[in-house]
Amino acid sequence: MQDIKIKSVGFDEPAVQLLVAENLQDLSERYGGTGDDTPISAADFTPPNGAFLVAALGDELIASAGWRRHGDDAELKRMFTTKAARGRGVARRMLAAIEESAAAAGCKRVILETGDQQPEAVALYESAGYHRIPDFGYYAGHDSVLSYAKAL
Repeated sequence: MQDIKIKSVGFDEPAVQLLVAENLQDLSERYGGTGDDTPISAADFTPPNGAFLVAALGDELIASAGWRRHGDDAELKRMFTTKAARGRGVARRMLAAIEESAAAAGCKRVILETGDQQPEAVALYESAGYHRIPDFGYYAGHDSVLSYAKAL
């Protein structure tokens, strides 16, 4: 089996947008609607404002995650692993790569919003040292939102 490689990419690249669309479809199946209506632009993930990473197995993109500045924090967005790639530790590697990227850019912590219909995400974040914080951002006040942070 080929090695999984994590690399920085442009958020607006066509292959990346196909993976993001798969992510949004997964969220839509869990929550209904369009999945995630948070306003996002490619500029959010362009250094020094942030970064967008993908995991590739050969030519196939199997996971994504990005961070964008939120004050002194890095806000994690679009964390996703394809169904076929789940259970291989890819998400944990992506999370570590995001933390490393954000720390190198001077961010003090990573913050994120996830939801109560994503138990595997909640388990990953909690096992990686994230703790609950007051809700923030686009989904603050929504019943199903769960917000987390981890100091870098």
